[in-house]
Amino acid sequence: MIIDVHGHMSAPDAYYAWKASLLSHRGAHGGKPPAISDDALVSAYHHPHPSFGNISHLAHLDGAGIDLQMISPRPFQMMHSERPAKLVQWFTEETNNLIHRATELFPGRFKGVAGLPQSPDLTPREWTAELRRTVTELGFVGAMLNTDPHEGTETPLALGDRYWYPVYEALCELDVPVLLHAAGCKPPAREPYSLHFIQEETVAVWSLVNSTVLKDFPDLKVIVSHGGGAIPYQVGRFLPSVVRTGVSYLDKLRRLHFDSCLYTQDSLELLMKVVGTDRVLFGSEKPGTGSQIDPDTGRWFDDIHLLIDDIAWLGEKERADVLENNARALFQL
Repeated sequence: MIIDVHGHMSAPDAYYAWKASLLSHRGAHGGKPPAISDDALVSAYHHPHPSFGNISHLAHLDGAGIDLQMISPRPFQMMHSERPAKLVQWFTEETNNLIHRATELFPGRFKGVAGLPQSPDLTPREWTAELRRTVTELGFVGAMLNTDPHEGTETPLALGDRYWYPVYEALCELDVPVLLHAAGCKPPAREPYSLHFIQEETVAVWSLVNSTVLKDFPDLKVIVSHGGGAIPYQVGRFLPSVVRTGVSYLDKLRRLHFDSCLYTQDSLELLMKVVGTDRVLFGSEKPGTGSQIDPDTGRWFDDIHLLIDDIAWLGEKERADVLENNARALFQL
């Protein structure tokens, strides 16, 4: 099997129109979601999409041989920094409901990874109510955590801060992994959201391995999106710390897991050499940013399974670990 731990939901236009309506009236008309039929939701996964190379969500998965995909909210749509906070709560809850419905309409094809209502005006402990609902009532197998709920408008607290501890406590209690993935990005931030993802992942890794979080929560299961941001590429800057601390930086990195959502073979090989194939889980983000045809190769940029196949030094066991076994163990499938 190929198990994809980094996928995002598809939805009908009515869902996005409802979001626009919420933002326009700021909750004055209430938060009642649109009536989306099963047929409309199924169609959203079968319908070709111009943003994703003019083929459908399921066609992307079938073409890549992906048997099971973990689907979470589209991160840049999550509007965590919008006010009032009830907008974030309403939108997050309905988003998770649609993900749950997709898991039922496509049995065995999808499993849910929950978005959290990460308004900065709510406490992290308040966010965890939705985490508990999705795992205990809807059967979700993990959660996605935005490391910058302010979405670029303020400096967020690092993940080593005790501010985040109620989320870690709930994740350990429920025994589900967390996928670190930033969301939107707004002025005064200088970067677009796609670069913001990578920067936040880089800071997230640094803050976790340089804090007491992994000691305080030894059972916390963390997956860092997009191959860990810049850390594997820049790991040499941190290796000399072993002389000062007596602790290997690589050993600290290996407390975390990393997805394979990288679009070049060189970057994938570097990630696996730095953290080990036992810490890498297949993630494609299909359909998403990489869902365009590379004019030089004729492949989809996000055909990550082909990039992994092209790594000659990977043995059969290591390849199976990355594509299936690591995810099966971490998510207890």
